[in-house]
Amino acid sequence: MLHADNLSNEEKLEIAKAVGYSETAFVSRDDEADFELSFYTTTGEVDFCGHATLAAFSTLYKEGVLIEGQYIQRTKAGLLAVKVESGGHIVMEQKLPEYLGVLGYETVSDFIGVDSAVLESTQLPIEVISTGLADIIVAVPRGYLDKIKVNERLLSDFCKKHNMIGVHAFELCEKDIELTASCRNFAPLVGIPEESATGSASGALACYLTKHLKGAQSNYFTFEQGRAMGCVSRITATVETNEQDITKVIVGGFAQEIGRQEISIP
Repeated sequence: MLHADNLSNEEKLEIAKAVGYSETAFVSRDDEADFELSFYTTTGEVDFCGHATLAAFSTLYKEGVLIEGQYIQRTKAGLLAVKVESGGHIVMEQKLPEYLGVLGYETVSDFIGVDSAVLESTQLPIEVISTGLADIIVAVPRGYLDKIKVNERLLSDFCKKHNMIGVHAFELCEKDIELTASCRNFAPLVGIPEESATGSASGALACYLTKHLKGAQSNYFTFEQGRAMGCVSRITATVETNEQDITKVIVGGFAQEIGRQEISIP
């Protein structure tokens, strides 16, 4: 939603509930940054949303508010750069990763309905990483991603207790195709049973793979998400590093307009 400067937090939440999508982005003016963006699920505000950022800047570009170039957005996750490239491709910078701990296979098995021995067979840790929001990054063997059945109550209770958003599960793809991984994202705590694109978690996953896949030939990744929902998205992520640390996290893609809504609030 553009021109959201005069909306209260309560009004934004009512609009987000009426729209009914996983997140609604509200775009306002800012005295220092180019724009201020706030993000609401159907249950409340979240600090950051990558795919809603991409959609918002794509809309500003298509409406003629922006031209190709570099911009700064203010979010509750901080001041973040967004670049509008040729043809409306949007690339956004995320916060540098925070590694918030490793979880046991048995713990996560209860959330997603996949046996702990199956999760352990990936030989990859289950790690909580934030590039704006704290996600539980879970690797599953190829063929198990579509078998996940989330216990929403257990996952929500755990995330609420430990200040996390949800689970971002992935299976690695064959090395000879352009996709790095297929993904699913579940955040029932904030009213999202599953969503078909998650920019912040894609940044976190790119950092995870950079850290744990030592044989990776590049720090450029392409993720597919939403297959199980019949609404497939493709997200690119780039991680820049020096000899010791990650120095930049960038996530991008194209947005597609699917319609417009008119919302009336009291």
